[in-house]
Amino acid sequence: MKVAYFDCPTGVSGDMCLGALIDAGVPIEYLTQHLDRLGIEQEYKLSSKQMIHNGQQATKAIVTLINQPEHHHSDDHSPHHDHTHTRTLPEIEKMIIGAALPDHAEKSSLEVFRNLAIAEGAVHGIPPEQVFFHEVGAVDAIVDIVGTCLGMDWLKIEQFYCSALPTGGGTVWAAHGRLPVPVPAVLKLFEKANVPVFYNSIDRELVTPTGAAIVTTLAHHFGHPPEMIIQKIALGAGTQELPIPNILRLWIGESRGTQTHAKSAIQPHTHSHSDSHPEHSHQHSDQKEHHHHESEHLQTVAHLETQIDDLSPQTIAYTTEKLLHHGALDVFTTAIGMKKSRPGTLISVICKPEERDRFEQILFEETTTIGIRRSLQIRSVLSRRFETIQIQGQPIKLKIAEQNGKIFNIQPEYEDCATIARHTNQSLKDIQRQAIQQQALK
Repeated sequence: MKVAYFDCPTGVSGDMCLGALIDAGVPIEYLTQHLDRLGIEQEYKLSSKQMIHNGQQATKAIVTLINQPEHHHSDDHSPHHDHTHTRTLPEIEKMIIGAALPDHAEKSSLEVFRNLAIAEGAVHGIPPEQVFFHEVGAVDAIVDIVGTCLGMDWLKIEQFYCSALPTGGGTVWAAHGRLPVPVPAVLKLFEKANVPVFYNSIDRELVTPTGAAIVTTLAHHFGHPPEMIIQKIALGAGTQELPIPNILRLWIGESRGTQTHAKSAIQPHTHSHSDSHPEHSHQHSDQKEHHHHESEHLQTVAHLETQIDDLSPQTIAYTTEKLLHHGALDVFTTAIGMKKSRPGTLISVICKPEERDRFEQILFEETTTIGIRRSLQIRSVLSRRFETIQIQGQPIKLKIAEQNGKIFNIQPEYEDCATIARHTNQSLKDIQRQAIQQQALK
């Protein structure tokens, strides 16, 4: 599985993320080709240059605004810029959806902006849809966020990790006046994602709202790097000179003990990069062919669990139904013994990694838990398809599980079989057996 790790000794900002991805090989032409579909092609120009920080060279992403007041895009280690061109969340979402971006880049971009709007809205006490983004809604930040999501997709990153983040210090100027660092929106994003932080004695704004929104949305884990075989190190430069190199370090490689190029439920790639970077596509074509059948049944899932000893069975049943109704892949409960010899219930939820916050919210709202454990797991799943057959003139839906053309399991839909059994006075087992036999004879 292809993984990436953002090492952030001097923090993270949108342009540092984008610079690291360009340094990793993502073509600016590819980024521009897709960014222009947002309808901002007359408002910006994207370029890059090499910068030296404390003797180390790194790539700086530069967004030049066209026909607007002079602006030098930075990582916001200097005061915030007061852009006159603001946009609301619905406006930005409409731009992204209408741009026909690659599927995962579109989804990630929407999630980053929504999380940023939720954080800003929580700070100001207004709904996310009413947030005027000021700095982060400006063209350069749109380029940073969407460009980063495009770059991650182009590199085919399947899982993304991030280091602990420095708090910074001091104060900065923003649209609402002078604010303490970390600024309120960044703190909200830290809180939501349970980000580990540290103080590195640099009293500047080291983590910007844009950078925080990107990493807290995309990262599956914060802290030490995962076990991985490093294939490439890419460097994204910040603007300011700091006591240590102002560089974000992107580690790219393969996770150990996992199928290379395994498809992930997090980032399904449904497009080709061959038009903009043919040698990249050619480089991996043979490997994709070789691993196609192996990888198509591997998925990354999030596993949430919490134990409870002070909740009624009715509430647990209601919570289970609500979790499934909202799209959990599976929910199950286990009877356990807890402290003071109390009988309790372990609630386990299997879901897509990008949806775990939603299901944690449901658990916190509907149960008495005050803590939820989370982990990522790789699961092997069979391909599934559905067929409908007729038994005594009544339809029964069949779920067929298979792999490489071999059928492993046929499961008739319970409700369909039960309805026929009730109407014909036959046993449920007989109806289910007839359905499976009829499918076998096809």
